[in-house]
Amino acid sequence: MGETTCRLVGFDIRRAACVYEQLSTWFIFLLSFILEGELLAMGMWSLGLGAVGAAIAGIFLANTDFCLTKPAPATLEYLDNAELKTIGDDEKTFKARTLWEKSGAVEATGLSSLKPQLEELGVPLYAVVKENTGAEIQDFRAHFAGDIFLDEQQSFYGPQQRKMGGLGFIRLGVWQNFLRAWKAGYQGNMNGEGFVLGGVFVIGAGEQGILLEHREKEFGNIVDNAAVLDAAKKIKKEE
Repeated sequence: MGETTCRLVGFDIRRAACVYEQLSTWFIFLLSFILEGELLAMGMWSLGLGAVGAAIAGIFLANTDFCLTKPAPATLEYLDNAELKTIGDDEKTFKARTLWEKSGAVEATGLSSLKPQLEELGVPLYAVVKENTGAEIQDFRAHFAGDIFLDEQQSFYGPQQRKMGGLGFIRLGVWQNFLRAWKAGYQGNMNGEGFVLGGVFVIGAGEQGILLEHREKEFGNIVDNAAVLDAAKKIKKEE
């Protein structure tokens, strides 16, 4: 009887030890699984925070001038030799210097409001565009009071041509400029190339030189009208 009891007790002890060992193994496995899951969650959370931080940094940088290409100043000689074309049935090619060699000129696509003041000064207003696509120029004439010429070589957009790609669409200033243009009645289109940045020139008569040069730093960045008039008043017309 005593021997049997001892055997049963020993058997129960060994079974309990075995069960304990199995439970310990499963507990360690479960704990390891939980820890791995937490580490994975922490890793994903860190990646998420990193992505959000990178996006915020990208938006911040896009709204500064840090990523913008610096314009190279144009010289009078460079603009003098630019080849322009008239637009219409009787197409002619000529050197740009003929536009300002006698009276100087203001080259701008958005300064029609200054036309009366410029006429009083005897200074003509021109627009130089880089392409003639569809009805684009015809539509543009409704918003521009001067003559329009075609610059196929895009000389007036150089000497270092600058573009603003998709990055421009996350710049606050670009959306403000689009809204201003839309309120003024300008309607864009999806024709042609639309990423090259333009500018404004006030050019003196003869060899007087470039009196004002404004380069767009983003889409729709306009020149100060007062600065244009001040520069136009400095033009000394050739006899």
